[in-house]
Amino acid sequence: MSSQSFHQEIDPSLLPKHIAVIMDGNGRWAKARGKARMFGHKAGVDAVRKTVSTANRLGVQVLTLFAFSSENWRRPEEEVSLLMELFVTVLGREVKRLHKNGVKLKVIGDTTRFSQSLQDKIAAAEALTANNTGLVLNVAANYGGQWDIMQAVKKLAAQVERGEIPAEQLTEGDLQVHLSCSGLPDVDLMIRTSGECRISNFMLWQAAYAELYFTEQFWPDFDETSLTEAIAWFINRERRFGCTGEQIKAMLQVEK
Repeated sequence: MSSQSFHQEIDPSLLPKHIAVIMDGNGRWAKARGKARMFGHKAGVDAVRKTVSTANRLGVQVLTLFAFSSENWRRPEEEVSLLMELFVTVLGREVKRLHKNGVKLKVIGDTTRFSQSLQDKIAAAEALTANNTGLVLNVAANYGGQWDIMQAVKKLAAQVERGEIPAEQLTEGDLQVHLSCSGLPDVDLMIRTSGECRISNFMLWQAAYAELYFTEQFWPDFDETSLTEAIAWFINRERRFGCTGEQIKAMLQVEK
């Protein structure tokens, strides 16, 4: 089914509000073609463009893409350097397209480790798209789920130390406001490509009740059809959030 016909047939209320994607397999995709790993990373940019465009067209509220994890610094120095160059190039080339299509861009993660020029480009891109009302696109760069929780804990601990919040009154909501995706819906659907079946320290708090979708496709092969298939799979899932199936059905009947 094409994304266009899928859009026409699906009830918008059934769509996942927040989709998170672990874009995996660029290097193996390139290796299978006798190419260097960077060839795969560059090809993966086309998959990003298709995924963002399709999510925006379908009416998904939030899309979070795992571009560079805090563990990726362990990769060979040359590959990391080339990835940073690619990030700068893509950011400069794509931000006008995103802005034209009403996409709001946010880079989440510890960006202080990036060069000052890259930090400046990120700030400029975020500022340009800040008032857009379409898809919220989070690009997770130098991001880790454990880092996200820890930096939120530190901010919350500082509030307690200043006497702003009594420790005994702390709630999950008090911590959540300091997370990278504060104010956005939690992840409904997490997608990972390349056949790996783990979430690799991604969105640990926000994905507590996410449906996990694993596909054998390498990321450069992921396209509009791939995304609509994942969403169709999600729509057919019964999400119970700790309740029984019977309780969920009863609640849905009440809502009707």
